[in-house]
Amino acid sequence: MLLPLFFFLLLLLNLHLSSSSSISFPDFQIIDVLQPPLTVTGTLPDFNNTHFADESKYTLRLLHRDRFPSVSYRNHHHRLHARMRRDTDRVAAILRRISGKTVASGSKYEVDDFSSDVVSGMDQGSGEYFVRIGVGSPPRDQYMVIDSGSDMVWVQCQPCKLCYKQSDPVFDPAKSGSYTGVSCGSTVCDRIENSGCHSGGCRYEVMYGDGSYTKGTLALETLTFGRTVIRNVAMGCGHRNRGMFIGAAGLLGIGGGSMSFVGQLTGQTGGAFGYCLVSRGTDSTGSLVFGREALPVGASWVPLVRNPRAPSFYYVGLKGLGVGGVRIPLPDDVFDLTETGDGGVVMDTGTAVTRLPTAAYAAFRDGFKSQTANLPRASGVSIFDTCYDLSGFVSVRVPTVSFYFTEGPVLTLPARNFLMPVDDSGTYCFAFAAAPTGLSIIGNIQQEGIQVSFDGANGFVGFGPNVC
Repeated sequence: MLLPLFFFLLLLLNLHLSSSSSISFPDFQIIDVLQPPLTVTGTLPDFNNTHFADESKYTLRLLHRDRFPSVSYRNHHHRLHARMRRDTDRVAAILRRISGKTVASGSKYEVDDFSSDVVSGMDQGSGEYFVRIGVGSPPRDQYMVIDSGSDMVWVQCQPCKLCYKQSDPVFDPAKSGSYTGVSCGSTVCDRIENSGCHSGGCRYEVMYGDGSYTKGTLALETLTFGRTVIRNVAMGCGHRNRGMFIGAAGLLGIGGGSMSFVGQLTGQTGGAFGYCLVSRGTDSTGSLVFGREALPVGASWVPLVRNPRAPSFYYVGLKGLGVGGVRIPLPDDVFDLTETGDGGVVMDTGTAVTRLPTAAYAAFRDGFKSQTANLPRASGVSIFDTCYDLSGFVSVRVPTVSFYFTEGPVLTLPARNFLMPVDDSGTYCFAFAAAPTGLSIIGNIQQEGIQVSFDGANGFVGFGPNVC
């Protein structure tokens, strides 16, 4: 169906985010086929205007990895396949982490190598969103990947026995007046899984899903966000680091554990933070906000579910899926977290494409296909098995998709969050995939442009009321 771009823009502006139990779009939306799939400037924005509202709220700007000048692709097709390869590795690493399997079965480490099972979105350079943070005193600005599935904060450090290439000079703790090493006997060292000692200092090692790693010493250091100074943050100082980390100096873990940045700031922020992930194809930046002032009035709140086997991850209660306002028939327990820690639904910033258990995905996909039977089909692309040839259209009418959460809230997605361009020729694909196990993951494509807030102290995640 052909419709003017004017009506498409009106529909986007008609987004209604209420304080009731739903975040809603119309049951059908118009998607602009002629909109370019991605615009990459190749230049980094000015991060000097990172700001804060008051002492209980810290705000950082979020940058998508495709904005880095060092990240270049021949075309959108190449960009997509690279992203999906990273995504497949990320999902596999999460599954290994939750199942308790080691990164490399049977691998051996030296006595002074202290391993941790933490796995993050840095697998094969798959960090998707970056922040700019000042490290040390005086602060040295560094790009760091945010990862909602990690409980570590770390940067590469001098002397660097093995380091990958990063955008900024490697941090030198000898030039920081606030750097303090952590001793082996400290309670901070005890909180690191499988930590160890070397010359009286606490050592750490983090292994990633593709064999990449960071090894070094644990320290207390000062981090600076604009005018906000946060002292005594437990941080890994990596002297041996290996991997394809695409310009970042390290990682800012914002997982649910006590050693994540969120966990360490609980006293100041009450375990509250929120983010708005910037949409693909724009030159804008997203935001990452810490503090109870970040919790919006009017959000739709969903209970968080704790998995003792994977405390770093944020699980949510999902009860169903809908297409075009019609709920898909699914078993009542298909998204449940079992007593043994299997299944459940994780929200993750490092995974791009939402994964669903095979049976749930098949029913969901078939429901979408039945309501788009008028659109010409195309062959599957990468991990996507439901694609459309929209090259002959200016705009098309598509059914929206919805998540039905525990206790009532319904999140209905904008069209760009579930039907995405995969090349420069008008091929669009249904942006979901089947999971190899019973675990579901809500990825960042489905979260883009939606204000997401976490109230860790009270155990809730909120959606809306704002868009970004």
